[in-house]
Amino acid sequence: DECQLRPDTLAILQEFLREKADRENDELGSGKLTFEENWQLSQFWYNEKTKKTLGNICEHLLLKNDRENSKIALISCPSLYETIRKLHDKVKLFEFDDRFASIGDNFVHFDYNKAVEPEYLAEFENYFDIIFVDPPFLSEECIEKTSLIVKKLAKEKASILLCSGLQIKEYAKKYLDLNLCQYEPEHERNLGNQFTSYSNFDLDEIIKKIDMN
Repeated sequence: DECQLRPDTLAILQEFLREKADRENDELGSGKLTFEENWQLSQFWYNEKTKKTLGNICEHLLLKNDRENSKIALISCPSLYETIRKLHDKVKLFEFDDRFASIGDNFVHFDYNKAVEPEYLAEFENYFDIIFVDPPFLSEECIEKTSLIVKKLAKEKASILLCSGLQIKEYAKKYLDLNLCQYEPEHERNLGNQFTSYSNFDLDEIIKKIDMN
């Protein structure tokens, strides 16, 4: 038999969905990106402290590079977009969730499963100087395929910061040659697994300098 909700329960559910849709429509109209997390897409938003720290890291990297011509990629970390966009104009958000298409031309629909296709995102090959990436899943398959995209998009000396669980340490080293850092990004909602960061530059030293200022 098909599972049926009681009329009062169904009414509550329908009201919740209406309110959720109204909120998202308001966000589209305001230009702000405060969509609710979609757990089915393994979305977990960074908290304000983490967004500020990652923004400061980006600012530091921009100062080291040719700021005006630097290009930044955000891969599967949409909650970071507004913070980074305030710092720099040349930012692209690579994201599976089409709600974020509301940002306009800076949105690029992203599906890590297409990484093995030779022409996928070829227009951005060897394009970005700074890459922030937060793969949606912890599986080796997801990390490997996301890494293929990162390597395709990155310039030869690009700065790469990957935020993910501690258990993918081996994959981060294997596929992107990234080192485990002490810095642990935080989320609005606590995750069950230990979350950390990996980079190809001295992230922890940069954070120390930021904290001293």
